[in-house]
Amino acid sequence: MLWNRSYINAMYSRESVIALLDARHLWYELTEHRAVNTMEEARDLTLPYPEREAKNLFLHDDRRRSWHLVSIMGGRRLDLKAFRKEEGLRPLSFASPDELMEHLGLTPGSVTPFGVLNDEARSVVLHLDSSFWQGSGIIGLHPNDNRATVWMRTVDLADLLTGEGHEVVPFSVPEL
Repeated sequence: MLWNRSYINAMYSRESVIALLDARHLWYELTEHRAVNTMEEARDLTLPYPEREAKNLFLHDDRRRSWHLVSIMGGRRLDLKAFRKEEGLRPLSFASPDELMEHLGLTPGSVTPFGVLNDEARSVVLHLDSSFWQGSGIIGLHPNDNRATVWMRTVDLADLLTGEGHEVVPFSVPEL
């Protein structure tokens, strides 16, 4: 699928994500780094809170009727079958790069909870690992650009996204 460049430019960019955090007077730290597309690449970076970085999976159900962004602690693994049963969902599969662009305005390697800000239809549910609320309560995520990481309070992220009309569902990651 080819995307109209003006559509992409109208979406939440790194700059507009940061501007939104500033406008809401939310605490955050921004770490600039080289582009990373995987958690393995991120492990080579020097980050202030590496154990708090989010790993993000963009999924759809077997009928492509429900869309789910699942964010878990970077060092964890997710059993999709156990997750979908726990959450009462139909069988899940990974979305394609075209579907990722269509729903979140993102490319592979840049998936982040901030992407739901680009979901004008509010069709994507964000499932957020409840572990992010524990301990320091900090979460690390890309600001819709994989060349930086924003560190912020998980409660602020959830409040920001729900305040913008997006569904945020905390969940416990089933153990493998």
